[in-house]
Amino acid sequence: METRQLECFVAVAEELSFTRAARRLFAVQSTVSATIQALEGELGVKLFDRSTRRVALSPAGLVFLPEAKSALEAVDRAREVVADASAGLRGSLRVGTLTSVGDLDLPDLLGAFHRRYPLVELHVTVSITGSTGLAEDLRQGRLDVALLGLPESDLAGLDTKLVGSVPFVALLPDGHRLGDRRSLSLPDLAGESFVDNPRGFGNRVALDRAFEAIGAPRRVVVEVADLRAVPAYVAAGLGVAVVPDLRLLSGVRTIPVDEPGLTWPLTIATRGERPPGPAARLLLELIDGGEFSIAIPVRA
Repeated sequence: METRQLECFVAVAEELSFTRAARRLFAVQSTVSATIQALEGELGVKLFDRSTRRVALSPAGLVFLPEAKSALEAVDRAREVVADASAGLRGSLRVGTLTSVGDLDLPDLLGAFHRRYPLVELHVTVSITGSTGLAEDLRQGRLDVALLGLPESDLAGLDTKLVGSVPFVALLPDGHRLGDRRSLSLPDLAGESFVDNPRGFGNRVALDRAFEAIGAPRRVVVEVADLRAVPAYVAAGLGVAVVPDLRLLSGVRTIPVDEPGLTWPLTIATRGERPPGPAARLLLELIDGGEFSIAIPVRA
């Protein structure tokens, strides 16, 4: 059994498409199909149920997938250890981040890491499903480290370090009936139309749950992925917003939200099933060492 066979199997299993797997592996589809057939022949089982319309993992494929991933991760760790011992730290580091992280200087952090370990290939990505998607990518081994904005209850299976906790503020258009208030509670805003991030983003998760807890589910009429775009929609009169105060908001009335327990936590996370690899561990050491700019306001 070869690592290339395992790589092909994992790609097809995650994409559930031989075409997409081939594109991901920079290979032709016939090569991927032949590799899977050879692997199935060696194992003596069918790993996929194939039809003209769909590809699905067979029962054998389902149990083989975590083992294949573990084997590939073990090979990667072995290569990194040998390379580190012979010519400095090598390998790759896959970092997931949020579209908006306030004053946390992620470029400064990654730049410092790159200067120290220039042979490590850095891959930085965001998720269209926000923190929820990043957390799942960590659990599935598609990322090594991620910045998350999820409540602690949503971080199962991850090793985490809290960086900061940001209060929420309400954004109101000019002339709004609550515009002269010094602070607001969630019941004050019940019944309003809202501008917010899409479902899956950590601040959206926290706020949806908070409104449901008071028996007032919200109506979100505008969804945008970047918090910096929210004020423009509020200013246009399309709704109000309740978002983390990340110092990115301008052009609208900003009022503190006084709601016990409602904060946006910023967490650095790694996969919990096994220790992080050498590159991820050294990045975490840079964070612990305080050698980069981070000015997230922590709320007690």
